[in-house]
Amino acid sequence: MEIGYFTMPSHPPECGLKEGNDWDLQTMRWLDELGYQEAWIGEHHTAPWEPNPTPDLLIAQALLQTKNIRIGPGGFLLPYHHPAELANRVAMLDHLSEGRLNFGVAASGLPSDWAMFNVDGMSGQNREMTREALEIILKLWTEPAPFTHKGKYWTVTKPDTMFDFLKPHIKPVQAPHPPIGVAGLSKNSDTLKLAGERGFIPMSLNLNPAYVGSHWDSVEIGAAKTGRKPNRSDWRLVREVFVADTDEEAWKLSTGDMMGRMMSEYFLPLLGHFGFKDYLKHAPEVPDSDVTVEYCAKRNWIVGSPSTVAEKIEKIYEEVGGFGVLLVFGFDYKHKPEAWHHSLALLKNEVMPRLKHLGSARKAA
Repeated sequence: MEIGYFTMPSHPPECGLKEGNDWDLQTMRWLDELGYQEAWIGEHHTAPWEPNPTPDLLIAQALLQTKNIRIGPGGFLLPYHHPAELANRVAMLDHLSEGRLNFGVAASGLPSDWAMFNVDGMSGQNREMTREALEIILKLWTEPAPFTHKGKYWTVTKPDTMFDFLKPHIKPVQAPHPPIGVAGLSKNSDTLKLAGERGFIPMSLNLNPAYVGSHWDSVEIGAAKTGRKPNRSDWRLVREVFVADTDEEAWKLSTGDMMGRMMSEYFLPLLGHFGFKDYLKHAPEVPDSDVTVEYCAKRNWIVGSPSTVAEKIEKIYEEVGGFGVLLVFGFDYKHKPEAWHHSLALLKNEVMPRLKHLGSARKAA
């Protein structure tokens, strides 16, 4: 099992945009120094608690300040980008990364973003646009001959050479393209079926393990369509994680600090508006009113001392049937940077050595 990082990025509404960006960069430097495998950075346009409409700007800066960690958008919201423009921009970013780029894509789930870009998310138009955009991007990167794609939402031409020397020439440095990741939220996720179908990296967002277990079923259903055999080592699970020297300290620094504040002021109310609180429950009969910060911390978060956290990760691993990469959900602890750094360090240096047997046991089986 490996560890990585997934950040929306999350910052409280009073945080300045550059101030938040600087915290994210500091975190990227720490992750790289500690030996984390990868980091994924989200895109949102109308959420003050998720204030980054341009993950590639943060990625470009982070690539200059790190040496080994793979970094990528988690993901670009494809309905809001022209496929040809994004294909060229991502290819350029791949060159700047010298092959360290991951390419995360998403369909967008915020109604306020849909409204800004006039996308009908209620009918599933955002998912249709995502599939079409990705098809065009991959075709631009891999199809050598000129073509015109006339789709439902975009018409894109890859022209032949003009005036002897003008021609499409920008391709990713990783052949045929950077690893592609897609994130799923709902039970029996269509997005994760797409991951299985196309051999993309499946990422399950921070939900109750009972729901997450159904996500691998979606990957396998998609893979069966194209005759693929999906590998659980590719599966990423996003989780709220806080490690401290003692269980008491970890509880105080998580539920009683920025993790608790973000969940109570933003994430739980948001899921409530969408009718998604079921995704956090350990049993369907639990009333929505019981799904509090403390409930999530006890049932879904991975919080505690190194020994407690190791036990919780192993329990989730067994519940879902195994996965490859644990992605730590990013929070804004710039007011207590040493506590967040200590948590990241304990996870890497104290927790992960206790879990080495998980991957080897599954391979042996």
